[in-house]
Amino acid sequence: MKHQSSTLAVPDISAVPRHVAIIMDGNGRWATKRFLPRVAGHAKGVDAVREIVEACAVRGVEFLTLFAFSSENWRRPADEVSVLMRLFMTVLEREVGKMAVNGIRLRIVGDMSRFDPKLQEMAVRAEAQTAGNSRLTLTVCANYGGRWDVMQAVGKMIRANPGASDFSEAELAPYLAMAYAPEPDLFIRTGGEQRISNFLLWQLAYSELYFTDTFWPDFDARALDLAIASYQQRERRFGRTSAQVLDQKKAS
Repeated sequence: MKHQSSTLAVPDISAVPRHVAIIMDGNGRWATKRFLPRVAGHAKGVDAVREIVEACAVRGVEFLTLFAFSSENWRRPADEVSVLMRLFMTVLEREVGKMAVNGIRLRIVGDMSRFDPKLQEMAVRAEAQTAGNSRLTLTVCANYGGRWDVMQAVGKMIRANPGASDFSEAELAPYLAMAYAPEPDLFIRTGGEQRISNFLLWQLAYSELYFTDTFWPDFDARALDLAIASYQQRERRFGRTSAQVLDQKKAS
């Protein structure tokens, strides 16, 4: 499916964001505040994922993208990375069947080559098991980085067009890892930090940014509603003036 680029055309705008992208930050600090090991926060964060996936589906969000593990997260302590990998496998085992029943399509985006072969196989099976679903597309970004995404897209584009040396944005876009989804309308980061952190660098060009101090394990449906309410108060101009936006609304 071809989607509009926010830098080439003004995308369609709806009251409910069509695509929500989230950096799920604060798991470790949530656990530390409770004198628990950091990994306990990651485990608790899975419950928040479950609630937000269902909340997005109920509210009519079509695409939900979660930053689960960045290409820079390998710098974390080895024992924490190991636990995260095991947790990822456990979630795939336990949750994919529920997704299939509830109409959720799962897609996993990132450089999977560094993961254990068993985890890679599980990811492929999970995507295949939910491929026919259309209620909500849940994308999990694992070993993903925005710069990696652009570089791999450039490489694919060049290989597909040998001898060519001049390319446009429209020619590159189909090779991006998430070419199947529209650009995020709303970007959310929990945990108090106010950074993009190498997440969807290309796709977030005109997304509305929302930052909250709430740690991810505490981010629930009500917190999601607050983020959506903030989004609904934004004037999405995409380079236009406020007068032009108003004129378009009058004409529609």
